[in-house]
Amino acid sequence: MVVLEAMKMEQPLVAHRTGTVKSLAAAVGTGVSSGTAICEIVD
Repeated sequence: MVVLEAMKMEQPLVAHRTGTVKSLAAAVGTGVSSGTAICEIVD
């Protein structure tokens, strides 16, 4: 779904379910904390 970069390391993130991205809660380059939702997925 996305590639998260932290401390010059890249970590791919996989969606927890299938569906369509309805909205984004984080913009490119924005810092996020562990557990933060970055998008909303709908069926």
